[in-house]
Amino acid sequence: MRITGTFLDEISFDIPHHNWGYAEWDHDFSAMKAMGIKRVFLIRAASGNFLTYPSKVIPAFGGIYHTPPVDLIDLFLELAEKHDMEFYAGTVHGHPGNCVDWTEKIFQDEAHFNEEIIGELQERYGHRRAFAGWYLTHEVCANHPGVIELFIRQGQFAKKISGNKPTMISPYFAGFKAKEAVMDDDTVQLTVEEHARHWDRIFAALAGSVDYVAFQDGHVGYHELADYLAVTRQLANRHGIGCWSNIESFDRDMPIRFMPIKWEKFLWKMESAEAAGITEGITFEFSHFMSPNSMYRSAAGLFDQYCRHCGLPARSTDFLPGGHSEEPAAARRHRSKRPVFYR
Repeated sequence: MRITGTFLDEISFDIPHHNWGYAEWDHDFSAMKAMGIKRVFLIRAASGNFLTYPSKVIPAFGGIYHTPPVDLIDLFLELAEKHDMEFYAGTVHGHPGNCVDWTEKIFQDEAHFNEEIIGELQERYGHRRAFAGWYLTHEVCANHPGVIELFIRQGQFAKKISGNKPTMISPYFAGFKAKEAVMDDDTVQLTVEEHARHWDRIFAALAGSVDYVAFQDGHVGYHELADYLAVTRQLANRHGIGCWSNIESFDRDMPIRFMPIKWEKFLWKMESAEAAGITEGITFEFSHFMSPNSMYRSAAGLFDQYCRHCGLPARSTDFLPGGHSEEPAAARRHRSKRPVFYR
């Protein structure tokens, strides 16, 4: 079991921002590479009033957006190319609220909104060497009306216009931690058997539209995680969908949101995935919770523990401040020259 991918969450709504520039991100990609990461997933293309790239499509659907001073997608693609990684472009969770309380019309509107975004992303960045696929951002836990159609429309459209590049989703288990995590009293709680019934139906419908699934592993107890993962892998593979695990590197059990996870908990989750027959994992999220460059000092400890466990020579001290590369002149092209606000 190895971590081979990470989300990129510098357009977050619930974790702090590092405020990094090109040089700092370059240094962090070097640390990712040393740990064995070969795929990076932009978790979302926009959040609130903020954009990762100077989109024309997103503001056209309404709202006021600040023009990003740096085109983060362009920057991440350049660094993925430099460090020989694959980049997956994230879509947008546009409507307020969680997917558990949406109507079927909202699901349809959300699908249309994201088809427009996917088209724009393909036009702007689809030619880039590192652009390897799509991350369909919406996080779901069960077969609520509209969920299947949301992913089918986005997945089929993305694959059609990009030459069949793969798509990935990262749902969450509807365990006893889910209601607090998503802050929605309407969230269901599913046993392993109930989870299997929901996802057998979903996977059967998504075959051909979604290529990979990586369930967030922090919403159930550690002692029951292997059971949820095992049935998920079996069902996904039955329907031709690859199964990874989203091994969260932040701790959901602490009174503070969010801190790097205790190594033993992380190890238990890796062992659970391996016991379920899953050999690759992605994490949410390296830069904040596992990186030697994180604002949290304990993230460096998690990096070291993981590398020791996996027999990797890399250590956090290899990436101490001072080793950052200078911003090359070419990096200036990431900077936006557009007006400050879209309306």
